[in-house]
Amino acid sequence: MDKTTVTLPRELVDELVSLVGARCKREAVLQAIREEIRRRKRDRIRGVAGQLEFDLTADELRHEDHRTGLR
Repeated sequence: MDKTTVTLPRELVDELVSLVGARCKREAVLQAIREEIRRRKRDRIRGVAGQLEFDLTADELRHEDHRTGLR
């Protein structure tokens, strides 16, 4: 893990610690970074929703044995 020094407004960090229920500033910042990454990935996936084509129906996908290709 890399060490990084960042100057942040104290009030903002205190609010973050309180909102996420973190035990320390480091934990709060890590949690916020992870959540932002998850949110952006989710938004990117939602952006392509409906743009992909599948040959199988949802029911066929649920029942197909993906290891053998048998249904």
